Amino acid sequence: MTIHRGHCHCGNIDIAFETGKPAADIPVRACDCGFCRQHGMRAVSDNEGRATIAIRDAEKVNRYRFGLKTADYLVCANCGVYVSAILWDGGAGWAIVNVNVLDDASEFSQEALSVNYDSESEAERRARRRANWTPVIVQEI
Repeated sequence: MTIHRGHCHCGNIDIAFETGKPAADIPVRACDCGFCRQHGMRAVSDNEGRATIAIRDAEKVNRYRFGLKTADYLVCANCGVYVSAILWDGGAGWAIVNVNVLDDASEFSQEALSVNYDSESEAERRARRRANWTPVIVQEI
């Protein structure tokens, strides 16, 4: 497994994205929703990998929900950087990682594929995320 590390601008939120796949082979997605477009989000995930998010000051993390309210979008309240989105379901979590926060972001060289999930029901969205997103652990440090 390769570990790709990153963080928000001020360092309040750290992320480690572990994958057995070469970064250049991992599809990069650009969600078409207004939130992701406005943040310039480029997302990656690996359902066979793992993401670990470490938060220094939880009070300085905004957990934003919109639309179907199926995921927490983690935005640092201190520096404004959007790091990850997390689906919590049945006591477990799955995440996507914002490539732009990774120290080695340039290794994820695929052009971002524009995606639109507007037609999904809540159940379909949860199922897609559980199947495709990366299992995640969130810890306060």
